[in-house]
Amino acid sequence: MKTTSLRIDTARLNRRLGELGKRGALAGGGVCRLALTDEDRAGRELVVGWMRELGLEVAIDRIGNVIGIRKGSQDGPPVVTGSHIDTVATGGLYDGNLGVLGGLEVIARLNEAGIATEKPLAVGFFTNEEGARFAPDMMGSGVHQGSMSLEQMLSTVGIDGCTVVDELERIGYAGDVPCGNFEAQAYLELHIEQGPVLEQEGTVIGAVTGVQGISWTEVLFTGTSNHAGTTPMSMRCDAGHAAAELTTFVRGLTREMGGAQVGTVGSIRLEPDLINVIASKAKLTIDLRNTDARKLVAAEQRFYAFLEEIAGKEGVQVEHRSLARSEPVDFHEEVIARVESHAQDLGHPVRRLPSGAGHDAQMFAPNCPSGMIFVPSAKGVSHNVREFTEAEHIEAGGNVLLQTLLELAG
Repeated sequence: MKTTSLRIDTARLNRRLGELGKRGALAGGGVCRLALTDEDRAGRELVVGWMRELGLEVAIDRIGNVIGIRKGSQDGPPVVTGSHIDTVATGGLYDGNLGVLGGLEVIARLNEAGIATEKPLAVGFFTNEEGARFAPDMMGSGVHQGSMSLEQMLSTVGIDGCTVVDELERIGYAGDVPCGNFEAQAYLELHIEQGPVLEQEGTVIGAVTGVQGISWTEVLFTGTSNHAGTTPMSMRCDAGHAAAELTTFVRGLTREMGGAQVGTVGSIRLEPDLINVIASKAKLTIDLRNTDARKLVAAEQRFYAFLEEIAGKEGVQVEHRSLARSEPVDFHEEVIARVESHAQDLGHPVRRLPSGAGHDAQMFAPNCPSGMIFVPSAKGVSHNVREFTEAEHIEAGGNVLLQTLLELAG
């Protein structure tokens, strides 16, 4: 069989997506599989079982990353594909999972067709990409590629008070393979867009040019708890009001800066959280992103200045700490061009676009030629139980992945 005529088995890939989606399944079709939970362990066991069925050599490192390697005719660093299988609390079937299971589908088709590659091929899934239980996000791939400290990440405390190291040991994925010295020939990740651009334009494949810079900050306002009816407005130190002002400021900042600047207040928690009591504490998370490094810094500077301004006006104290910070990342031009070329050869409309979300691929990008393939997300919905991608788009992305990996691996 000519490798250019080889195609994935879309029905099998969709079956596996559905099977993995049963681990941590939610009502309405979604998934809650937070990193290093029992549900994550169940998902890991399923995927590792598929890796071994395909004859891959499976290795688990100390942060719990799992890499399955298919040998090439030559020794050397592998061409790597993959993503993550952890989800947010209200996740869907496709985010991360498509990249991992798409990679396994490529391996399955190569095995069935009896095709050997010169360079080894590897499929990996990386611990805690979402950062939903443990901050920061992209933790596993960051440690894997040497940009994050293993010791610091192992000691990270999650939203439920558990530590990464304890949970890795509890679920049986505290591996013994060292971190930070893995060499890849190249890295390519298939992923849903998680946005509306491809669908709205009628484009099937996104050749991803890079990833936005991301800044996550936690803010704590501390004021004075008092009676909501008897305390004059002029005499209040209201942490809840400071939180509301900050929320409005973040939206206004994005409007003023325009372009690629986005900002989100994703979590607000008030204490004592009672209808008739002025809030004494307000804890918020702020997510700022931009594709331009200088503009992201400018947004951060204005944000920090406003914290001091509103704290002074409202008479509250303010503290803040960084939860995650990553610079904008550009992907390798050669990988982008190959994705573009194979999409065109397969007859799919394709366009270049940046990623608004963070991905494991950005951790590989400083160390090897890296890139991503996007396929449409229905109505742009992701991190939601209604997340969906059409089978025909999964097929298109899987075949572009297959052909591009074959070219990269020789």
